[in-house]
Parts: sequence; C-alpha cells; structure tokens
Amino acid sequence: MISGFKQFLLKDNVLSLAVAVIIGGAVGKMVASMVADIIMPLVSLAMPGGEWRTAKLVLGTMTGPDGKEVVNAMNIGTFSGAVVDFVVIAFVVYVITSKILKQDPNAAK
Repeated sequence: MISGFKQFLLKDNVLSLAVAVIIGGAVGKMVASMVADIIMPLVSLAMPGGEWRTAKLVLGTMTGPDGKEVVNAMNIGTFSGAVVDFVVIAFVVYVITSKILKQDPNAAK
C-alpha cells in the first residue's frame, strides 16, 4: 500500500500539479498586491470620495438588544472590488499562460 502511494506521488501529473499550485499561489499573491497597491489607488482617484470599496446599499436599520443601531446592508463596494480583483488576476494568468503555452499555429480550430 505504501509503495503504491509512493508511485502515485511520483507520477509526473501529481508533481506538475503540486508545482502549479505552489507557483499559482505565489503569482496570486503578487497579482493581488499589484491590484491592491497599484491599480486600486489609481481607480480610487477617479471615484468620488476615493473610498468606493466601502460603498453599501442599506436595506434597513434596527435597534439591537443592547440599544445600538444595527445596519442591514449589502456591501456592494466589497463585492465590486472582488470582481475587479478577479478580472485583473484572471487576465494576468491568461497572459502568462498564453506566453508559456504558445499555441500550435497548425492546430485545428
């Protein structure tokens, strides 16, 4: 059983997948930092107030048991930021993989 598990781990596909996960995590951190630290500050300059990630759509308010006001809201700024992050990360991954895995010009379309 142990030798079968060892053979499974040493197969090319499993090792390639492990390397891809590690590199993907590193690239993800790098692109996430680029989005958060470079692109989003530029986007914030174009937005009124600059704090668009804190935008909320308030659905209602009520008073909690401790007497404090509780706001029920959809965090549309947070969601919009996640969508922008995803689009930028997906685009960068696409560009990197298309450069690494050059498509065969003779391949059937």
